[in-house]
Order: sequence, then C-alpha cells, then structure tokens
Amino acid sequence: MLSAMAIRTFLPLGFSLTAIVASAAEQIAGAAAEQAKQTTPIQDKIISYVIDHSGKLIGAAVVVAIGLAVSRFVANFARRWLEKKPLEPPVRLLMVRVARVTVLAVALLIALGTAGADVTALVAGLSVAGVGVGLAMQGVLSNLFAGLTIIFTKPFRVGEYIQLLGTEGQVDMIELLSTTLRHGDLSRVVIPNRKIVGEILHNYGTVRQLDLTVGVAYQSDLTETLATIRDILSRNPRILKDPAPVVGVTMLADCSINIAVKPWTTVADCGPAKAELYQAIVQRFRERNISIPFPQREVRMLNG
Repeated sequence: MLSAMAIRTFLPLGFSLTAIVASAAEQIAGAAAEQAKQTTPIQDKIISYVIDHSGKLIGAAVVVAIGLAVSRFVANFARRWLEKKPLEPPVRLLMVRVARVTVLAVALLIALGTAGADVTALVAGLSVAGVGVGLAMQGVLSNLFAGLTIIFTKPFRVGEYIQLLGTEGQVDMIELLSTTLRHGDLSRVVIPNRKIVGEILHNYGTVRQLDLTVGVAYQSDLTETLATIRDILSRNPRILKDPAPVVGVTMLADCSINIAVKPWTTVADCGPAKAELYQAIVQRFRERNISIPFPQREVRMLNG
C-alpha cells in the first residue's frame, strides 16, 4: 500500500502528464482540422464535378474504348490491304502506323469534346507546346525526317547488303527512327537514320562477289589449272551463272603464280560458298598434282 505522502507526491505528476498528452492531442487535432479545411474544398469540387458530369465522363470513356478498338481494326485491315500492293515493307509499316495514330487522335478529340473540354483551345495549346517539344527533340525529329527520306528515296531496301559508316550487313528492317543491319554472325547493328542520310553508301544489292586468291607453282600448267577452277565453280550450286565468275592470273609473286577467283553468290550463300570453294580447290589440286607452293628461302654457303 502506498503511503499518503507517496500519493501526494505522484498525484501532481500524473495530472501534469495527462495535461501534456491532452494538449498534444488537441494540437494534432487542430492541425488535422486545418488540413481538412484546406483540402476539403478541392475534394468537394472534384467529387461534385464527377457527379455533375458523370454522364459526359462515361461517354468520353466509351468513346476512347471504341477508338482503341477501331484503330486496331483499321490497322489490321490496312496491313492486309497493303500487303497485296507492290509497296516496300517500310512504306506499308508507315502507312499502317499513320492510319492507327490518326484514328486514335480523332477518338481522343471526340472524347475530350464529349467530356466538356474546349477542343479549340486545346488544339491551340498543343500547337504552342509542339514548338517547345520540337526544340527539345531535335535528334528524334532529325531521325524521323531522315527515315522518311530513306523510305521514299529508297537508297537501299530490306534484304540488300550495304556498307556505310565503317560497318556492313544485310538490311533487316527500316523504321522511322533507325535502320537495323544483320551480320553474318547473326548480330544486329542499329544505326540512327540521321547518320545514314548524307553519308557515302555502298549498296551491294542482293548478291555478293567473293574474292578468293589461289597460288600455284611456276611449273604448273596454267591452262589446266584455270580449267579446273572453272569446273569447280560450275559444279557448286551456290555460285551464280549470271553474272559469270571471273578467273585469271592476278600476280606473279616470289614463290607462286596467284590466281584470282571472283564468283558471285547470293548474300545468304556468301559465307558457306567461300569455305566450300577453298576445300574443293585443295582436293582437286591434289588429285591433279597441281602444286600449291609455300614460302621458301634459298640459303647459299660461300667459301666452304
């Protein structure tokens, strides 16, 4: 049992703690009420606007949903229709995207008008904002206009083999902002379109010319050697008959007579054909005793 003196000692302390807690609670409640007074009118306005314009907002949402469905349908229809036309794949892709974006833009404008927005003022504001956005996106816009230039001037097409900017590869895709090349090792190179327009472009088309060199000994019969090489080229199914392969002596080197072998193949057969021709040449030369010399040095001993 606590003594009377202990009760008289702790009682004021308990009353003071209670008063402090009550004061803090009153301050927190006051701050919350003040905050509620500041935010409640905004919330009331939002709620009242939603309630008063609920029909228009629902109509706008329905218009947006219909616009998404219609844009998808129009894009699919345009893609199927354009596939029957003699157009390049980048042109078809561009026209499909323009059709879809146009339908979406019209649907959004109708939805904003349905919701009660001033569409005229919105379009004017977007025009002004477009100037600032254009200045901030100069790189993107330059790629865009360069892509349109490539699509309509057609310096190269999908499937052709090109070389530019120190890289080369088969054109895999031409888009509005970039062009993708595919190497023989299946890696991809993505080049911004603004880097392509105005640069020196080497377009190989859909065929490649191999550049092989074979050295034979000086005592070899050149007529037989050239005939053997031409026979090897005619038997390989990867070698094109038109244009005809080029075969001839290209250099009289120190240890050999160098023969240039330059046939044409498709882009896809370029790598395999080169390996097959080298293997066939070595085998046929061994069968016909045509010597392929290796570098030699002659050492003479003077004075014993």
